[in-house]
Amino acid sequence: MKMFASKRLLRLFVFIVAAFAAAPLVAGYAAVDPVNKNLFGTALKGYDAVAYFNEGRPVKGKDEFRHDWMGAKWYFASASNRDEFAKSPEKYAPQFGGYCAWAVGHGSTANIDPEAWKIVDGKLYLNYDKSVQKMWEQDVPGWIQKGNENWPRLIKK
Repeated sequence: MKMFASKRLLRLFVFIVAAFAAAPLVAGYAAVDPVNKNLFGTALKGYDAVAYFNEGRPVKGKDEFRHDWMGAKWYFASASNRDEFAKSPEKYAPQFGGYCAWAVGHGSTANIDPEAWKIVDGKLYLNYDKSVQKMWEQDVPGWIQKGNENWPRLIKK
């Protein structure tokens, strides 16, 4: 009886060790929220999504020009940008929920640097940082296609 119990304990121990060892792998494929937001629920790290299109550069948003959409807080540099976003958020919101486009192309997600961005065919794409953006720019159409294929599998339903 003692031997049976010890084998069970050994199996349980091996299972627990294996589960903890595999946890980082599983976490990389866990479904994510449809919008990349920080601990406080802020999308796009507080940057103005409309400014990328209208000013051609990242601009930090302000508290007084906040709009809530898709469970996230979006901040804008002006009331007019906030109102423009509120009319058609899909037009201005970054693709792949604001996660790194290169990572999504690889079937995963990663955070972004608001300074690593590009508008392609009227859509905003973001990357983890400028070095990742350089890799993404080597085949923008290919990465967008792969991202579009992977994105539905990555988000929480």
